Amino acid sequence: MADFDWLFFMEVLVGGLLSGVMYSLVAIGFVLIYKTSGVLNFAQGAMLLFAALTFVSLTERGISFPLAFAITFAIMVVIGIAVERTVLRPLTNKPPITLFMATLGLSYIIEGAAQLIWGTQVHGLDLGIEDVPFDVGGVYISQFDIFAAVVAASMVLLLSVLFRYTRIGLGFRAVADDQFAALAVGLRLPWIWATVWAAAGLVALVAGLLWGARVGVQFSLSLIVLKALPVLVLGGFDSILGAILGGLLIGASEKLAEVYIGGYFGGGIEGWFAYVIALAFLLVRPSGLFGQKLLERV
Repeated sequence: MADFDWLFFMEVLVGGLLSGVMYSLVAIGFVLIYKTSGVLNFAQGAMLLFAALTFVSLTERGISFPLAFAITFAIMVVIGIAVERTVLRPLTNKPPITLFMATLGLSYIIEGAAQLIWGTQVHGLDLGIEDVPFDVGGVYISQFDIFAAVVAASMVLLLSVLFRYTRIGLGFRAVADDQFAALAVGLRLPWIWATVWAAAGLVALVAGLLWGARVGVQFSLSLIVLKALPVLVLGGFDSILGAILGGLLIGASEKLAEVYIGGYFGGGIEGWFAYVIALAFLLVRPSGLFGQKLLERV
């Protein structure tokens, strides 16, 4: 242990935690929809791609950053509401597999629409933050990773405040706890579902910009959702807190595993190590760290 490089360990750990915050942001998009409707929204990745592609295409046509963001957000709200009215509402009380297949098909429709409207070329996205190391007590951390983590954490905090301390949040929690009871006290489920889908659209936009700036705006961006699945398994499909902690655990563990044990497997284990952890968790605690409803429904 005397020869162990603790500074390097901290660099790897912090880098993993910062990546985990971005995983959490993607996972929260799933949690919002699942809590209110019981739908595992596999179209979240396509929404993320569509948002990033729309934003960067607008800015490339000379539209300013704030205006492009506002226009893209408005488009994502319209898409969210349209999805709720045309897909979710007609399939209310249908089996979960039916709802899942509907969102899976919806993901391809959204991707196809993005390709039809904006084309298939890869776009670079510059948010004005350089991806250069920043020295914090001898530990070098990417400035962009810090920026992305701060934005993602702020987004998580905003959503937490919105759904915990506002009237909308009260209705959201009531529907999440018991849809029939919420109906009995006069809550309008379609309106709440539309609001939640709009919030998921905002999450997709922010996550799309952050991931697009890191890896480029391309159609493989929609596969980022696959990284969110282990996060959901660890934290629970219906817990925002679980999504946060699950993202941190996945981000840190996959980075540490790649650096310290990846050599024993020929390297490249960062891409699949998270799924090993998720599978082990499913065998021990299927509901995740904080999930309850999934266990009850099963």
